Amino acid sequence: MSLRTVYQDMQTLIALGAPIDGAAGVGYLLRPGFFLPPLMFNVEELEALTLGARWVKGQGDTVLAQAADTALAKIGAASPKDLRQEIAEIGLWARRFGEPARHTATLHKIREAIRREHKLTIRYTSVAGSETERVVWPVALGFFEGVQLIAAWCELRKDFRHFRVDHITSMEALGISYPRTRRELARLWKQTLASERARPDKKDPADRS
Repeated sequence: MSLRTVYQDMQTLIALGAPIDGAAGVGYLLRPGFFLPPLMFNVEELEALTLGARWVKGQGDTVLAQAADTALAKIGAASPKDLRQEIAEIGLWARRFGEPARHTATLHKIREAIRREHKLTIRYTSVAGSETERVVWPVALGFFEGVQLIAAWCELRKDFRHFRVDHITSMEALGISYPRTRRELARLWKQTLASERARPDKKDPADRS
């Protein structure tokens, strides 16, 4: 094999998205994590992956929907032909909501803020109809039947609150990190939920904002 062929092959891999550093005449370094390990899924695992991806596509977040398609395509591309056929012919489907994806940009901002552990400013209309502006530290995003809920620490209430995404009229990412890690906040949030569930006068989380 000639050096020219090696250089061409490396450029092809880089164009396909391989995380390769270096240059011709210097050398190349492939970062870890690019190639999938050998895939030995059984039928139930394939069904779970495919059904989960199809469920994600019906949740109103087009970015996640595209990611689900891409993930299945990558699994199929790295799998034997018979496994690709199994994925294509799995007869399990998740219900899609009839409403259009109205909150795609909002959901993307929330997921990014959770990932980066950044604060958000939101203008929120409660179930009772009152409107407030708040700075929140998003901890989790829950997908329920026809609605998404943010679990977050609210600077206004000095406590954890739950916010319906469809009740958020505006949102701005502040680019400011939480003063505590999301892992720690998530642990405290779960403890708070457990305490509230034990109370006889507990409310629907979406009503307590």
